[in-house]
Amino acid sequence: MIILKGENIYLRILQEDDAPIFTDILIENKKYWSVFEPRQEPGFYKVSTQREKIRESIYQMRNRREYSFGIFDNETGKLIGHISLYNIKRLPFLSAFIGYSIDEKEIGRGIATEGVRLVTAFAFEQVGLHRVEAYVSPGNKGSIAVLEKSGYGQEGLLRRILYINGVWEDHYIYAVLEDDF
Repeated sequence: MIILKGENIYLRILQEDDAPIFTDILIENKKYWSVFEPRQEPGFYKVSTQREKIRESIYQMRNRREYSFGIFDNETGKLIGHISLYNIKRLPFLSAFIGYSIDEKEIGRGIATEGVRLVTAFAFEQVGLHRVEAYVSPGNKGSIAVLEKSGYGQEGLLRRILYINGVWEDHYIYAVLEDDF
């Protein structure tokens, strides 16, 4: 079990038993998260589907290809978001992507920034990566601020890279190198 402790939150690898509470947070934030994330089929919002996704993530973690964390409030222990280090590539790259989603009710508390910093440190110090990348919509000002506060720099614009809500959307690519962190 991997647990990363922060000042206001802790990150814990999601387990199969988390599927019901994880599904609840997905359902509660479906509309909010859909602005910047691809549409999901109705079956995505079922406990059985999320349990299977968690199983797959645990398998990927065992192969050091992905780490999928729940974000939990230190005071209440409540699940308030999700953050992943995924698409991990070994040499010659030694890189991965980071992605995160915070419960709409928790926005503005610095939770995403704290989570990104914890996972980025984990990527460099524990996983042994050289580079961590993130895609972010030009319209997602909150996520851009999170990445910049966490030491990530904008490297360019990827034109029409992600299909979101029926449209091919541009995304900035942000990255941080182990030497810069």
